[in-house]
Amino acid sequence: MVAVPLPCGRLVFAPTGPVDRDYDDLRVFTDAGAAGLRRALAAGSRRPLLVVAGSLPGGAAARAEVAALLGALEVLYTTLEMRETSAEKAKGKVEVLGWAGSEAALQEALLIEQGRVVSRDIGGSDPERMAAPRVEEYVTKLFAGTSVTVEVQRGQEVFEREYPCLAAVNRCASTVPRHDGRVIWLTYKPEGQVKKTVYLVGKGITYDTGGADIKAGGVMAGMSRDKCGAASSCGVMAAVAAMKPKGVKVVAALCMVRNSVGSNCYVADEIITSRAGVRIRVGNTDAEGRMAMVDVLCRAKELALADPDPQLFTVATLTGHACLAVGDYSTIMDNGPARAAGTALKVQAAGETVGDMFEISTVRREDWAFIQDKSGEFVSVLQCNNAPSSRTPRGHQFPAAFMMQVAGLDKHQQSSEQPLKYSHMDVAGSSGDLPAPTTGAAIPALLAWIRQ
Repeated sequence: MVAVPLPCGRLVFAPTGPVDRDYDDLRVFTDAGAAGLRRALAAGSRRPLLVVAGSLPGGAAARAEVAALLGALEVLYTTLEMRETSAEKAKGKVEVLGWAGSEAALQEALLIEQGRVVSRDIGGSDPERMAAPRVEEYVTKLFAGTSVTVEVQRGQEVFEREYPCLAAVNRCASTVPRHDGRVIWLTYKPEGQVKKTVYLVGKGITYDTGGADIKAGGVMAGMSRDKCGAASSCGVMAAVAAMKPKGVKVVAALCMVRNSVGSNCYVADEIITSRAGVRIRVGNTDAEGRMAMVDVLCRAKELALADPDPQLFTVATLTGHACLAVGDYSTIMDNGPARAAGTALKVQAAGETVGDMFEISTVRREDWAFIQDKSGEFVSVLQCNNAPSSRTPRGHQFPAAFMMQVAGLDKHQQSSEQPLKYSHMDVAGSSGDLPAPTTGAAIPALLAWIRQ
């Protein structure tokens, strides 16, 4: 037993339940930390003290402390809209959170939470508050004076020249200045020698109407959350700016664009040539996420060829199929060079240490065959079939094959002269649903992996 003095005279006990079954993981501590804070807030506490009590072997106790803190901090998050519209809400849900554990656990949890707050702000805010130009404002202010540099690309002419697939998605929104797209590059370069490089390309669809293939039947609600891949990528950069890891260069590209519907929107059957010179036929305008990212991924690929030990990621709320396949988890899948390096396995293992769970998927030959234009008369690649991903076998795997081929990564497979490691993350199931705030999924795991 652990004796805890209680000058306030009251105690909220949040049990974890069993922790030694084969299927138990650190989330039991995350859930307990969150449940305890919710109960304390409901009781009117403004200065709660968080204590993680119990006995665990070796380093497990330190990991449990971090997990419990992350659960508590998630509960204490106040949404950006509330912070900006209510002076009282801006003060936070508590005056202070006391902590009775280790300083190391506290600092690690605060670092992760710093990134998750940024991700929740961008990913969870409504389509107008976080339209692309306002994401630019938020990000520019966020990184001012930090070790992260910000480069913003804007304008339909620029997109048509540099990112023709993204330009197609942005074509309709570009006629409304407050919705016009942005590609935001965030770069952290450490002092001294760079030993490895990480590129994150995040899907930032600020609102997804489905375009000409409009979402019907009430499923458009919640589509402001289709920017959570970019939000998580930005959150990683916010934590990296504070963490300042040695020997690791980190670059994030936020593909911020609205998939609007109107007289100027792109439509199915259009033929577009990607930045990598691959001709594609649009099959479904509601598959805009891969369109928004693929040319930016191609640019990241070009940059990565000059960097030491590069690893490319795409991070996206891409498919409903991922939700059906793995539930409320992130999924990750490697190309050949990344699989040889064990990237997905290492990210999954890193996530286990912070309660940020991943499932591993695999890109198979069927996925490459699925995207080929069998006639070969007009194009090489089909952007999508005409059915929703949730009704398509391997609906979250074949988009990874599309990304690889259309970005030119098929020229950098394991057998090539310049193999490049690439992994695709689908965070559709793990990013959170309305009305709750977004989760900042993938940030804890990616930060743990970067620090390895």
